[in-house]
Amino acid sequence: MLGRIIEIAQDGRRLSVSRGFLVIRDHEQELARIPLDDIAAVIGNAHGLSYTNNVLVALAERKVPLVVSGANHSPVAFLWPLEGHHEQAGRMDSQLDATLPLKKRLWSQLVKAKLQQQAAVLEACGESPALITALIPKVRVGDPDNIEAQAARRYWSRVMGEGFTRNQEGDGINALLNYAYTILRSATARAVLAAGLHPSLGLFHSNRHNGMRLVDDLMEPYRPVMDWRVRELHRADTSTVSPEAKRQLAHTLYLDMDTEAGRTPLMVCVQRLAISLAQVFAGEREKLDFALPLRPLLLIEGSGDS
Repeated sequence: MLGRIIEIAQDGRRLSVSRGFLVIRDHEQELARIPLDDIAAVIGNAHGLSYTNNVLVALAERKVPLVVSGANHSPVAFLWPLEGHHEQAGRMDSQLDATLPLKKRLWSQLVKAKLQQQAAVLEACGESPALITALIPKVRVGDPDNIEAQAARRYWSRVMGEGFTRNQEGDGINALLNYAYTILRSATARAVLAAGLHPSLGLFHSNRHNGMRLVDDLMEPYRPVMDWRVRELHRADTSTVSPEAKRQLAHTLYLDMDTEAGRTPLMVCVQRLAISLAQVFAGEREKLDFALPLRPLLLIEGSGDS
């Protein structure tokens, strides 16, 4: 069963646990009671928010990340449990032993998968996917030519409109993208932990102050799916991160995607990608497991999900 993304967005809320439930209160009034085993992630997006220690323990025991958001809906901290997969120690050893050539090869696979999804989004927007597909064969091991950035320059203005610039401090579309990526990052973080991998040991991202480098690597191929949802929200005159926009963005994790094994939700695709990476590190497979490029019709149908 797929878990639920729980966001706490209003001040004055207090979280506690009771008999296997996460309990949300406003002062003494109980607002909600959610089974802990049904939760995929908790996002704290309010300033006046308090937790009991039992909440943090219960989430950690279930490998559920607690995401603390700061300004403009960007995550500033994650709560991580100490133990994940039952083979965690061995898998982290394999992760530590991964050679630089292997990591470069894996990063190239991630970049190509991202470009394929970007091309699908362009086609759904009525733009020529050739703008991106022409770049895919040019991605070399490790992407030394930074084809990913070249693709971004062709992609953003055609998806979000002329003059658009991606800015994490911006409002409007940028704030919606921040929230969308927070949702995707939370799901990817849980997948990384569940696969027994360490989130800070990345393939490409190398910021020494980023403890989520591997998470940021693995979410790249699925960012375009979130971009599409933000575009559709903006075209429907949504310019702020409203409660309805948050609901729609969270629901994107349940969008069915085509895979070699049939259609499965985006959240499961992210989980399969993390597991496949652990298997590559262990020498059990050669390539990462990606969803197939999104079909434009599937995107259009999915844009109306509720």
